[in-house]
Amino acid sequence: MLDNLSGRLTRVMRYLKGEAKVTDENMKQALREIRLSLLEADVNYLVVKEFIANVRERAMGQEVRESLTPYQQVVKIVQAELTRLLGETRKELARPQRKPGVIMLVGLQGTGKTTTAGKLARFIKHRGDSVLLSSLDPKRLAAADQLETVAREVGAPCHRAAVDLSLERQVPGLLREARETGYDYLIADTAGRLHVDATLMQELAALKQGLNPVEVLFVGDALTGQDAVESARRFNEAVGITGIILTKMDADARGGAALSMVSATGKPIMFLGTGEKADDLQPFHPDRLAAQILGMGDVLSLIERAEEELDQREAERVAQRMLRNEFTLEDFAAQLEQMTRLGSMKDILGMLPQMGGKTVALQGAELDDKSIAHMIAIIRSMTPEERSRPKLINGRRRMRIARGAGRSVQEVNRLLKGYLEMRKTMGKPLFRRMMKRFDISQKMR
Repeated sequence: MLDNLSGRLTRVMRYLKGEAKVTDENMKQALREIRLSLLEADVNYLVVKEFIANVRERAMGQEVRESLTPYQQVVKIVQAELTRLLGETRKELARPQRKPGVIMLVGLQGTGKTTTAGKLARFIKHRGDSVLLSSLDPKRLAAADQLETVAREVGAPCHRAAVDLSLERQVPGLLREARETGYDYLIADTAGRLHVDATLMQELAALKQGLNPVEVLFVGDALTGQDAVESARRFNEAVGITGIILTKMDADARGGAALSMVSATGKPIMFLGTGEKADDLQPFHPDRLAAQILGMGDVLSLIERAEEELDQREAERVAQRMLRNEFTLEDFAAQLEQMTRLGSMKDILGMLPQMGGKTVALQGAELDDKSIAHMIAIIRSMTPEERSRPKLINGRRRMRIARGAGRSVQEVNRLLKGYLEMRKTMGKPLFRRMMKRFDISQKMR
């Protein structure tokens, strides 16, 4: 996510780190690179102009010139300006004063509104609220069928609009049904077009008046860059939106839409779609994404995901075994399987801090989703005795394990070597002091 922009800005920050102090000359060079990085990321040129002016004013001020660590001060300024550009603080979904709270999704056709409706329903259910999905797009024949499929996947009920009755006449009955059934939220998946036109806007404005939603969320495709920004601006002017959901952020290496949306519309980004699965919808935190763009990682989001997805009792058990230096290949496989629950390795590594262009915790390691699956397969091809006593694994056993896992003997050797190195590290006093210092088992409770 935003890989190209992150790489460019990280290199600029490394350039400043090599300078003894901030001067007019090196700051001019750094700002030029930052400007080019943002423009290449398809950020609106007016947004870039204001961003550069703000950074220049603050970076050349007395605060930085007199600082003992000018590089760190400049990084802090750039991060603060990126956070401001992205919207300052996280905006939560509005809580309805009267149930159901209607969330109206608007946007162009093909941006992922229906899929996003399902993801949002899952998010709302996960936090403990009940939700009803409703397809309010009778003109597209497959719209209701698609939403019903999505609703089944997330375990939410679905209402479909009648094709022989205008939406304005159906809305009162829909709201009454949702209220009498006791739903906390109603998500309305509305019609889209391949382009913005006056007819679409009039339809949506009339529907909004009838629904009286607590949120009107624009769903935009991040990959379309400034086209998505322009669409959001026009939807806001004609209908009035309260927030933005950007889809396909996992494939967006540039970031122009995310960095321009708030300035163009004055509305906050509330969620990011990061994949095709039902749980691939992330609450948007401006400060965390700004840190991630600068290579500082997003450890808070990783911790939150771990607390949500991982088996805490299992994690505590393994932590205790590490302290006793009893960590076996069985434990190793269990930890790898837990890791896969956190998402793709690309996402996980993207949340870890960077240093010199490499992930601090895993420099030199070549980890991806396939290699993790291969490692698990190799360990599962061992006998229980081999998993607890790796020294038993001789040449003949390695060949058998490789055949059973469908991998090469070289991969089996690499896994065993890595495991033994890990065991050595766990036996060192420094590692044990760190485990006790952070009291890992207590933190997992």
